[in-house]
Amino acid sequence: MGGKALFGRYWKADSPLHRLDPRTKLLGTLALVVIVFLAQNFLALGFVALAIACLFPLGRIPLSQALRSIAPLSFIIAITALFNLFFVQGGAPLADWGWLRISEAGMRSALFIGLRLTLLLLSGSLLTLTTPSLDITEALERLLAPLGRWGFPAHEFAFVMGLALRFLPQFTDEFRDIRTAQVARGANLATSPFRSGPAALASLIVPLFASVFRHADTLSAAMDARCYHGSQGRTRLRPLAFGARDRWAALALAALAAATVALSML
Repeated sequence: MGGKALFGRYWKADSPLHRLDPRTKLLGTLALVVIVFLAQNFLALGFVALAIACLFPLGRIPLSQALRSIAPLSFIIAITALFNLFFVQGGAPLADWGWLRISEAGMRSALFIGLRLTLLLLSGSLLTLTTPSLDITEALERLLAPLGRWGFPAHEFAFVMGLALRFLPQFTDEFRDIRTAQVARGANLATSPFRSGPAALASLIVPLFASVFRHADTLSAAMDARCYHGSQGRTRLRPLAFGARDRWAALALAALAAATVALSML
């Protein structure tokens, strides 16, 4: 379990969440996303936040590591909250700088949207932390298999999504390594590459894209060497099967959705 938790990286542990069928966890994540949007007030959203926070100890994942896993995406939360803070107007004014104003409604909207986006990212992070990327790929392929009757390439789509999840934490590590190497060579990147000009930003982006193409070339050669032909003739060591714990998880999500709707109506 060494290393830091990153979005897309599997956190190895033995927990009830890890033992769930990956299809249950994938559908459960989608259900959590719907439940988060069902919460229409702070009471309901706080209840959902408490439920999601309890899932991380259940999966034996420290909450600090869970928050660290979504840290690279925190700029999405910050930008969206700022837009709501300054552009949503209503209620008592809290600050007025001429053309820029902050009202009570804007503050409430920024807090609510910020918390909602944080819960959405934590829900996605919970899936990747408790499920290996290969299991997510297989679960997605099995769930999309019925669409194959209409020509939808379920295996190829799931395979691409699995590769994206698999390489996301690796590219994050490589970006950090490239940045450290450039700083060691005297590049002015100690604060932020975006503040240091296009040349400093290019010194990070160009090596990163070169690494991406190198990994893609290596992966393509490895697939050719292993005579990869998609799902044709593929067998599975451990076929997916739903169990009693999956039914209990579905009932718990249904109860959470019902409680969220009831609290939203208060």
